[in-house]
This record gives sequence, C-alpha cells and structure tokens, in this order.
Amino acid sequence: MLAFVSLGADGERSFSFYRNPSADMLLRPEDVVYDVIDDKRIFHYGSITMIDEPSHSALLAALQYARDRGLIISYDPNLRLNLWPDAETARAGMISGLDYATVLKVSEEELEFMTGGHDVTPLWRDGMKLIVVTCGAVGSRAYTRSAQAEMPGFAVTAVDTTGAGDGFVAG
Repeated sequence: MLAFVSLGADGERSFSFYRNPSADMLLRPEDVVYDVIDDKRIFHYGSITMIDEPSHSALLAALQYARDRGLIISYDPNLRLNLWPDAETARAGMISGLDYATVLKVSEEELEFMTGGHDVTPLWRDGMKLIVVTCGAVGSRAYTRSAQAEMPGFAVTAVDTTGAGDGFVAG
C-alpha cells in the first residue's frame, strides 16, 4: 500500500492511499508464517487487513492462532473510510474486529463512528480486558469492567500527528 499524508497548519493529517492491489490485500491464510507468533506475548492488528479477501481470512487465521496460544491481542480499528466501499461496510468490518481483542485502543472519532456515541459499553466482548480511548491533545481514558481512569495529555506544539495512535499503542 502506498500512503500519502498531507499535514494541515495545526499538525492534523489527511490520508490518500494507492492500494489496488497491494501486497497487504493479497496475503492468504496459507501464507501466514505462524512460527513468528510462537514466542511472542502480544499480537496487534488493525481493521485495514479486514477490508478485502484473502487478507481478511489470513488475519482471522493468525488471530485464532495467537488466541489459541494465549497471547494478549491488541486491536486498533484505525478508521480510514476512503479504503472501505462505504461507511456501513466500514462500521460492520471494524466492529467484527472486536471479537478477538483482549485490549482495544480506539480514538474518540472511532468510538463515535462505531457506536454512534461516547459510551464504550457496546464495544465490550467476552475476552476483552481493557479499552483505551485516545482523546488527542486532551489525553486518554482507560476502562476495565470494574474501573476507569483518565490521563491528561501533555502540552505540546503539534507538528505532525501521523503515527500518534501507533506510538500510543507501542508505549
């Protein structure tokens, strides 16, 4: 996939993608190298791989393999509407990705897109243990089934927010 990122004066970005076809769309279940998962503790995924076949099936196979080995499974829906056929397909696809997650990182925008509001309750799935909502410069909120916490953001001058969510998940 080839991505072009444009930055606004405030550091916010917009994306344009060239992806038809690209290698990420062509991965098949039989192409997954499962042994690279074996000695890991965390498996992280996003929804973009779920847009098309055969990559969707390859991701599901890898997720099941990771789940069977007891890995923490981290999911970032990563809303990129222009990659999906339409908004309803995107919403359904992103929601279907919740089923394997033990940890969910979702932005406020993604939370509102997926649920129609600001309540994380509809996102909980049986195996999920933690939901984190990132709120840009304001900070983040974390939820378990029995508690929640808020953490304010750090005051910075934004130059480029590209990768902020990825950096948050990595941290």
